[in-house]
Amino acid sequence: MKKALLIVDVQNDFCPGGALGVKEGDKVVSVINSIIDKFDFVISSQDWHPEESIHFEKWPPHCIANTYGADFHPALNTEKIGLKLQKGTANKDDGYSAFEATNVSFSDFLRKNNITNLYVCGLATDYCVKASALDAVNHGLHTFVITDAIKPVNIHPGDDKKALDEMYRNGCVLVESNALEA
Repeated sequence: MKKALLIVDVQNDFCPGGALGVKEGDKVVSVINSIIDKFDFVISSQDWHPEESIHFEKWPPHCIANTYGADFHPALNTEKIGLKLQKGTANKDDGYSAFEATNVSFSDFLRKNNITNLYVCGLATDYCVKASALDAVNHGLHTFVITDAIKPVNIHPGDDKKALDEMYRNGCVLVESNALEA
């Protein structure tokens, strides 16, 4: 059984000062960097939106492909990332889940590499982390959410707790980074 780390959307626009900055979103970076060597595979997802997108009817423009806002947070250790998933790439594509990547089939990659355990971290708890974790469970993966390596948008107070409860009820295991084994 191989295990992979999925780093969800740790991008400049989702960190403080970004177009859609998550409060303390940059705090996940040091936690992720401290655990990255514990996995057989490290995978990332990135919002990679076109300049014109129906997605921007719901959210301010963010993570526009090939811009600074779409880049990874500069302190994130990207050297270990072996697969970069891009999502939300079409005009009518929200791309919340990493499984919605358009540049590669994430589920095919997991199957071909015999990855059975997926550990999810990143931004934001109540949107892309939740969507990716729930899709992972639906794809039959043992799915773990690293609770000290995620941060929420929390448009409504408590959205983070609701998201964690939903992930847990659907079969995700909630863990902290200090409980991970090498």
